[in-house]
Amino acid sequence: MSDKEEKPKKKTRREFLQELGIVGVGSVLAGSAIFAGINYDKKKKQGDRIKVLTAENELLEIEKSDTTKVQKSKYENLTLLQKEGRDGIAGKRWVMVVDLSKCKNARKCMSACQGAHHLRPEQHHINVLKMQESKNTAPFYMAKPCQHCDNPPCVAVCPVDATFKRQDGIVLIDNERCIGCRFCIAACPYSARVFNWATPQNEEEDKDKTYNVELNVPQRKGTISKCLFSADRLREGKMPYCVSACPNGVYYFGDENEDAVTNGTTKETVRFQKLLADNAGYQLMPELGTKPRVYYLPPKDRTLPFKDEDKPEAEEHLENKNG
Repeated sequence: MSDKEEKPKKKTRREFLQELGIVGVGSVLAGSAIFAGINYDKKKKQGDRIKVLTAENELLEIEKSDTTKVQKSKYENLTLLQKEGRDGIAGKRWVMVVDLSKCKNARKCMSACQGAHHLRPEQHHINVLKMQESKNTAPFYMAKPCQHCDNPPCVAVCPVDATFKRQDGIVLIDNERCIGCRFCIAACPYSARVFNWATPQNEEEDKDKTYNVELNVPQRKGTISKCLFSADRLREGKMPYCVSACPNGVYYFGDENEDAVTNGTTKETVRFQKLLADNAGYQLMPELGTKPRVYYLPPKDRTLPFKDEDKPEAEEHLENKNG
């Protein structure tokens, strides 16, 4: 080797360590950046997907970007109406008395109820039936709403708490919870419930309304509907639709706690217990233990004749009697 050729310059220990340190730091930083990037992508990927429960009770995982925020004010209103509907009216225990001797099958109670609850023509929350105890007794008309039992079998069988008993004695249905299983229809011994098989009567007109559990409007296809004792009217201090509409004084309605009921036609208020005692009031099928809150007064002085051929004479007698 020529003396003129330069030998490689040896690096000092200090220079070597400095270079190693830079490379080491760079490697660590690069590794950290890669690791952080992986974690960031992983977190981002996990954060962009959420789990939601559908109306059909299915748990799904979807992209967060695919969700739509609901109108908050609408559901705040809905919650308030449903809470009030479930709580009922404090201090009240509503009862109804039906005087069978006064019913003339005017059916005004039925039409008023249908109109208020937006029912189809074939649907009834209350029905007026022609009854006859035996072939030797004259027939009579009997109005039959939901009995609002204190021991309601319909409530016991509902798997989703859609039908419930309030503190004021009323049994209601929340069609936002109802799944249409119809267990309650099978359990009710009074056949007091109807199923919305078809499109509701006022579906288009009601579609933007906030659901009111005390009125059960809007009605919804695939759910149950029934007599509500006009809970929405009671909250306003008014008589039920059927009671107010009857022209013949068939219905008394009031508060058992006050021992007072008012006739919907005459507006006369009487003692509830005395009315039952003086007229041998009774409940439908008390042997079932359902404890109905609807009471009946027997059909004494019946308006219907024993035989159809006697009907003109009977009607003339009633007209003369009523002046």
